[in-house]
Amino acid sequence: MKSPEIKELSTKEILERIDTEKQALVRMKLNHAISPLENPNKLGEARRYIARLKTEIRQRELKS
Repeated sequence: MKSPEIKELSTKEILERIDTEKQALVRMKLNHAISPLENPNKLGEARRYIARLKTEIRQRELKS
């Protein structure tokens, strides 16, 4: 999901997505430790997506 799409979400939806994405990242890390993922770049993509969501939350905090 790109930044313009993230900006359309409500703050509550963004916080929920952060929680679900963090849980998914933890599961991916555990699965990768047991047996390597087909595409380990997915770990980095997940981290960057979480960072985008957190950045949007922080920008909203600074505006208000």
